[in-house]
Amino acid sequence: MPVESEPVIDPEIVQTTLGRALATGARFAEDRASTSIRLDDGRIEEVVSGGDRGAGIRVFHGSAQAYAYTNRLDRASLEEAASAAASAVRNGAERAAPVDLRTAAGASRAARASAGATPGRKVGWLREADEAARAVDGSVRQVLVVYAESVQRVLIANSLGDWIEEERPRIRLFAQVVAVRGDVMQTGFEGPGALAGPEFLERRPPAETGAIAARMAVAMLDGTPAPAGRMPVVLAPGGGGILFHEACGHGLEADLVQKDASVFKGRIGEALASPLVTGVDDGTVPGEWGTNTYDDEATATHRTVLFERGTLVHQLYDRLRADLDGVASTGNGRRQSYAHLPIPRMTNSSILAGESSPEDVLADTPRGLYAKTLGGGQVNPSTGDFVFGVAEGYLIEGGRVTGAVRGANLIGNGPQILAGIDAVADDFEVRHGICGKHGQGVPVSNGSPTLRIADMTIGGTDA
Repeated sequence: MPVESEPVIDPEIVQTTLGRALATGARFAEDRASTSIRLDDGRIEEVVSGGDRGAGIRVFHGSAQAYAYTNRLDRASLEEAASAAASAVRNGAERAAPVDLRTAAGASRAARASAGATPGRKVGWLREADEAARAVDGSVRQVLVVYAESVQRVLIANSLGDWIEEERPRIRLFAQVVAVRGDVMQTGFEGPGALAGPEFLERRPPAETGAIAARMAVAMLDGTPAPAGRMPVVLAPGGGGILFHEACGHGLEADLVQKDASVFKGRIGEALASPLVTGVDDGTVPGEWGTNTYDDEATATHRTVLFERGTLVHQLYDRLRADLDGVASTGNGRRQSYAHLPIPRMTNSSILAGESSPEDVLADTPRGLYAKTLGGGQVNPSTGDFVFGVAEGYLIEGGRVTGAVRGANLIGNGPQILAGIDAVADDFEVRHGICGKHGQGVPVSNGSPTLRIADMTIGGTDA
């Protein structure tokens, strides 16, 4: 639906600026208001609120591009930035180019504005999470809860005539809990988010978030050293989405493919994954953390199937890389802010649910590792090789989840792991985070059902 408020910048100024920027330049303006409240060990440690405004102008000339930005939205500042960008790819030559702007506005409205919630109510949400975490077990020693909200209003206009305005409200509450028993200390984390307002916290109550993080930390206190060697790995719902995002998704972003920095280059049409695997990137999921109506280049976001029953069928494009390959953009041109260039980025990436029940997947696994929550890791997109820590893991013995284990690492290769998936369940969960690439962070979600990798290398401390 169209945004009802006044444009971020007067259309006549935008038109003049685009003319100055020449040819197929794209221009981005942003007005962002945000609030963050931090509760640490029961005390409000930090309350930060503020706003940021600015605009960036990008100019293409063939495969070359130049980008300039300013934190002022007056005519003189915008035209100066446009001239700087244009001269960088035109050797100083400048000519006015008429631009006929047309409107195709979109909006992502919150049911209730975050600004409508009082500071006291927001602090109350933090305390609900804190109290729920401490109630889990006496071993809980420290609880950190952070509430973050932002409303980003963007204007995207380009010399093709597109004019897009969109409001993007986001909200997130995360809890980090430390539990201690004797000389053993463990940490648990939970952090749901959404493209929404405070109504999201009715679906994902703060107390639930705090309790989940605490239960994870407490459970790991009883962990024994993880086994080392090769064995089946069952990933809990959501965990496979994180693995898919990191080990495979980045290698399908077109800038890496075109730089010969991806293991997937030239492999469209190959059966690289198990036929049980269908993987998608979908920026259109209503209310999801990585969703926008349009990307940051005025392209409508898409549901892009990347793997269709195991066959690699597509990759993720922004406009520049799509033009170089002679295809249409998939709506994945994203940026952190007006001060950053749009580049191909994932949105909401998932392995879709299958037909098995999660109970049957476990029952059919005599021995293995159950990875309930993944931690940090490292990936080399050019080879697909990765190492991921398991933040919460358990043994599988006789088809049942048994004792907790600590210190497990999953070691493998993205395409090989996808090919080794031999069971996909019919459940599904999503995890939320901030994805970093080239110094930019953007909100993403990763989803998957319970799934099993038939044979995988586990790095552990119990040989």
